[in-house]
Amino acid sequence: MSKRNSQAAKTAARERLRAERERQAKRDKTKRQVIVAGSIVAVLAVAGGIGYAVTQLNKPSGWDAVKKQKLVKPANSTGTDGTTVVIGKSTAKKTLVMYEDPRCPVCAQFEQAVGPTAKKDLDAGKFKIQYVGATFIDNNIPGEGSKNALSALGAALNVSPEAFLEYKSALYSAKYHPEEQDDKFKSDDYLIKVANTVSALKNNTAFQNAVKKGTYDKWALVMGDRFNTDGKKYGFQGTPTLLMDGKIVTGSDGKNPPMSVADFNTAVEKALNS
Repeated sequence: MSKRNSQAAKTAARERLRAERERQAKRDKTKRQVIVAGSIVAVLAVAGGIGYAVTQLNKPSGWDAVKKQKLVKPANSTGTDGTTVVIGKSTAKKTLVMYEDPRCPVCAQFEQAVGPTAKKDLDAGKFKIQYVGATFIDNNIPGEGSKNALSALGAALNVSPEAFLEYKSALYSAKYHPEEQDDKFKSDDYLIKVANTVSALKNNTAFQNAVKKGTYDKWALVMGDRFNTDGKKYGFQGTPTLLMDGKIVTGSDGKNPPMSVADFNTAVEKALNS
């Protein structure tokens, strides 16, 4: 082979090698770009997943989420937010306001001792009764029974004022009212069990659905706020509290609510005639 052919062959070989190296370099560059792009997508996906998880963790749940729900007012309630619950004859000139927390043991004692007398006076037209529910025990003794029972009372009120009063009496009865530390009212099933002792609520599908769906949960929270606002206005903090004409109605000791029929009769007559 001549020097010229040999040199030409070497040059051609070097050119093929250079071209192959360039093609491999391009392939390597493309591969790196794909890997980097994939890594970026993976990082973004992880970041997005973490962001979603954080959002879900920070999302309100339970009763905190209820605060953002739409307010549903029960039938037989009045006022802008439906927290004015007045029951009785329109001819009654005065209204006895009763503040009660469903979990309150003293409220249960009051209802068991004085409730039938108050109902008799209500039916006779001596006064109307305005009910204001409280939920502070859920904060003092952590739980949700006060709110849940108050929501169920809203469902009963939606059926009728009579169903509401009977259900309230049943919840406070010696048979069904739990110890203060026992948060039984947090159970929808238990609330429905108690409701089945009330003729208008027994096997009442609409009532039961409202309890299970929490239809009046937001109403219960707003009602609890009503108690707090009135408490600051009139200077009381606990339950039961009775109020007539803006004045607290007390028993013979002048401090506590009337817990006996005799004390209740005396206190109410005084309030009615003042």
